[in-house]
Amino acid sequence: MPIVTSLLAFASYFFIGFAMVLAFLFIYTRVTPHDEWALIKENNATAAIGFGGALIGYVIPLSSAAINSVSLVDYITWGAVALVVQLLIYFAVRLYMPRLSQHIQNNDVATGAFLCAASLSGGILNAACMSY
Repeated sequence: MPIVTSLLAFASYFFIGFAMVLAFLFIYTRVTPHDEWALIKENNATAAIGFGGALIGYVIPLSSAAINSVSLVDYITWGAVALVVQLLIYFAVRLYMPRLSQHIQNNDVATGAFLCAASLSGGILNAACMSY
């Protein structure tokens, strides 16, 4: 494969992936009742840990999708699946901890650590299940 073709493929996957990450961040912050960005700017470690875990938990399966996809449409489809899985994980944690947002706003670090661990665990499992 010529280098130009390889670079075009790289750029396509990378920039589409970057756009999917931005879309994930936008959607995730609209779904949560608290404002992650404002809390992080206020040095709220709990918000940073929980949000960071969700971000990494999304990027892990997104990278697996990039490796295993057979086309850009396939990549985008699996990226959407990864987004839905991360949202489901957030809602599952919220079922377990109904006052999740209040704990995050109060900077209860254990809550952020648990949300981070749940997000990463779900993301790793999601990535493993994307191989075909």
